[in-house]
Amino acid sequence: MKHYLLVIALFLSGSAWANESEVRQVLMQQQQAWNQGDIPGYMQGYWQSEQLRFISSGKIKYGWQKVLDGYLSRYPDRDTMGKLDFELESITMLSDELALVVGRWQLTRKHDQPKGEFSLVFRKIDGYWRIINDHTG
Repeated sequence: MKHYLLVIALFLSGSAWANESEVRQVLMQQQQAWNQGDIPGYMQGYWQSEQLRFISSGKIKYGWQKVLDGYLSRYPDRDTMGKLDFELESITMLSDELALVVGRWQLTRKHDQPKGEFSLVFRKIDGYWRIINDHTG
């Protein structure tokens, strides 16, 4: 019996590690897309739903298209976008299908280096990890 419990525990910890790795990969793909000037590519990390929630600058937006439109309006060109770097503080697996990510972001641009913090809730949807809630400051 102890042997079976050990096998189950190892399987579950391996599953959590794989999920964490997949979440980390989504963020790396987002950073890469941003740094190539590809905002629609960056947005592939988000849930394409009207239920996507984005909280920033004292405003709450709902919907993938509204978030995309906001990014396109705020960052009209590569100079404004700058170079994005993420620094992950933690990835907490809340379940096999939910993860909480806390970290920092920084843009490096010619004349400034804006930065802030974020907390993201990821959900595994149709086999893919997607951001369902983004709170960025």
